[in-house]
Amino acid sequence: MRKHSKDFLQNLTPYQGYEILVEGNKRFINNLKSDRDHLEMINETREGQYPFAVILSCMDSRTSVELIFDQGLGDLFSIRVAGNIVNNDILASIEYAVKYIGSKVLMVLGHTECGAIKSAKADVRDGHITALLDRIRPSIAKAMLKDEDTHLFNDTATYANVENSLEEILTRSDIVKELFKKGDIGIIGGVYNIETGQVDFFKNLTRRKKEAKQLTNS
Repeated sequence: MRKHSKDFLQNLTPYQGYEILVEGNKRFINNLKSDRDHLEMINETREGQYPFAVILSCMDSRTSVELIFDQGLGDLFSIRVAGNIVNNDILASIEYAVKYIGSKVLMVLGHTECGAIKSAKADVRDGHITALLDRIRPSIAKAMLKDEDTHLFNDTATYANVENSLEEILTRSDIVKELFKKGDIGIIGGVYNIETGQVDFFKNLTRRKKEAKQLTNS
C-alpha cells in the first residue's frame, strides 16, 4: 500500500496520478478492493494531508469517489455538488488543492442518469434549485446540437456537462490555467456508469504540454 507522504506527492507526475485513478476503478469494478488498515491511515494523516487528486463530482449517493477509485483516507480531495456544477467556492477549493497542497490531478466526474440533468431538461424551477439548474441548461443545449454521441456511454448531456464544467474552471481560474499550462497538473473529464461502476476517462489532458496550451489558448 502506498504511503501518504509529501515526498510521494512531490515526485508524482500528473500522468501517474491519472494511472492511479484508472487502476483504482479497475479494482472497483472487479471487486478487488485494496486491503486497508483504517487505523493506520488515521495515524498516517493526522499531521497533514497530501491528496494526489481533486475531484469535482455530483452529490449523488452512488458516486463516492473514494469507492469508485478504490482510494483511502487522505488520498483525494472530494468536492461534491448536484450536477458537478462550478461556482466561486468550488473554484477556491480547487485552487487551494492544486496550488497550496500540490494535488497533481484535477478531475470533473459526471455520471449517467443524473437527477440534476434530468431536472434541468424538465425545466424544474423551485427555490434555490432553479439557480443551480440554470448552470446545467447550457450543457443540455450543447448536447442537443451534436449529431451523434461517440462516447462509451449513451448520455450526451452528461458528457457535455462535464466538458462545460472543465471549460468554466479553466476560463475562470488563472491559478488552474497557469499550473495546467506549465504541466504541473493534469486535467481529466470522466463519466461514471451507475449500472456497471465503470468510469469513461473520455478526456485525458495529462500527457503532452502542447495539448494543454492549445486548450488554454482556445
